[in-house]
Amino acid sequence: MVAGTGLRLSIGVWTVTRAVLMMCVFRVWDMPGSDVSVDIEVIYQGWYGVLRGGIFPYDDVTWQYPPAAALAVLAPGLLPFLNYAPAFFVLCLAADAAVMGMLLYAARDGRRGPLGVWVWVTGVPLLGPIVYARYDVMVTAVAVAALLTVGRRTRLAGALTGFGALLKIWPVLLVIGTPRGRATRSVWSAALVTAGVLGMFFTAAMPGALAFLTFQRDRGTEVESLGSLVFHLARHIGWHGKARLNYGSVEFLGRHVHAVSALALGLSVLAFGWLLLWRLRARRFTPTTPYDAAFAAVLLFTTTSRVISPQYMIWLIGLAAVCVTMGTPRQRLPILLVLMAAPLTQLEFPIWFSHVVASDKLGVATLTLRNGLLVAATVVACSRLWRETVTEGHLPEGEPDPPAERESALVPG
Repeated sequence: MVAGTGLRLSIGVWTVTRAVLMMCVFRVWDMPGSDVSVDIEVIYQGWYGVLRGGIFPYDDVTWQYPPAAALAVLAPGLLPFLNYAPAFFVLCLAADAAVMGMLLYAARDGRRGPLGVWVWVTGVPLLGPIVYARYDVMVTAVAVAALLTVGRRTRLAGALTGFGALLKIWPVLLVIGTPRGRATRSVWSAALVTAGVLGMFFTAAMPGALAFLTFQRDRGTEVESLGSLVFHLARHIGWHGKARLNYGSVEFLGRHVHAVSALALGLSVLAFGWLLLWRLRARRFTPTTPYDAAFAAVLLFTTTSRVISPQYMIWLIGLAAVCVTMGTPRQRLPILLVLMAAPLTQLEFPIWFSHVVASDKLGVATLTLRNGLLVAATVVACSRLWRETVTEGHLPEGEPDPPAERESALVPG
């Protein structure tokens, strides 16, 4: 009864908060700072016109997305009775509702409780209207569906993961924690086949499908990333670089920027190496390991990226909601840290973005606190994942498997 009441209350709060977000993107209520909907009305709508002609915008450096992203950009055409931007906002609301519905369904038995649903209900408005002004909430809906099915329908989970990876790359990390054996073979093979078939289709059907790889390679250090703090602070001791719009985002330009960007790429490579090492060393896969590992992996690559755009937080909030819904016992602290970072992200963009670009004390302090919370969440999530699956996974010889590990062996292939 208590769980049912909590779920009904969460639906009410979701309805109210999403109505507020829609008023923001429709400019019924103007928020301070930059207008987050401009990119939809200018950049996305421009891509829409190009994509409708059967080609990718391969001469536009702001197109930095894998080929299936074209489906998200073209999707507002499914609502011909609305102009492009309003149709896009409505579709983002629908994706938000889909995530909500999936979480409610996963929590329906009452044993898991509504806490995971509340992570999504509260996390999205903490991040603000940027959620409906980028297509990342659509990608997050696909990722949530993949994770929630990984323990029951592995081939479907793999297919969704492969599709998600062609929408925005990062969902490929969702499969890192699948239990060894049939489950891994089923999920990974389905993901590879889906991504391969769709990738070949887009490459054959539309010129410029792989142009995004060049534009991603040439990106620098964006002003909201972890590496940018070096230049925000350096400005106060005589560094004379500039913050300018470059490759679709505001980046630092000047001496030593290339070196810091290379260092960020190196950190991402090290993060990938750590994930491979963890996969090889892990001995104890519990029923919650796939969710813990996906959350930790996406945290790693978000934090070490040369670009930490505000919409990246949508991914983490969605995965955090799945982790709590599925009863992961060890990720509560990093999930709390991510939720604390969400309102700071809304402050640094769009509300105080001018302060961030100017590297003044308010902008630097806000950004330092937000990025510090993400670093702390990453360290805690990864260390707890390692401890549970590697350190505690090495049992004394002759000792029987723990109940959680025996249960994981029952996951269908």
